[in-house]
Amino acid sequence: MAAAKEILIRRAVAATIRLTVPAGAARPAPPVGPALGQYRLNLLAFCKDFNARTQKYKPDTPMSVMITAFKDNSFEFTVKSPSVSWYIKKAAGVDKGSARPGHLTVTTLSVRHVYEIAKVKQTDPFCQYMPLESICKSIIGTANSMGIKIVKDLE
Repeated sequence: MAAAKEILIRRAVAATIRLTVPAGAARPAPPVGPALGQYRLNLLAFCKDFNARTQKYKPDTPMSVMITAFKDNSFEFTVKSPSVSWYIKKAAGVDKGSARPGHLTVTTLSVRHVYEIAKVKQTDPFCQYMPLESICKSIIGTANSMGIKIVKDLE
């Protein structure tokens, strides 16, 4: 019965907007303002809701947001955790990866770092049903493509 009601009250989608906004720092200025303003969405409501949801993260952590704008000028949004490459760079203490990955190794990370990043990424809405081992393999592949070597233990 509930499924039938949801089908009847389904709203028409105007657009799906993807943004990267610093945690706790959403303001009605660029890039948020122009992206939401062209669909006549309430900027202040989005900024307040986003800042409330991301207050547990450190300031200036880049958060990926997917906003669904409806024809009646309402919206819904989901906040994803920061990208794997951002976590890897923070754990390794580097600003950017290697210019020649596979040839030049920038630094090393331990498997423990990979495991901790995977545990954080598993809370993501799109990764919550993936096994932890698969997420770890994906993180190792990302680290290799950045020129960061994964070792069993750091010396």
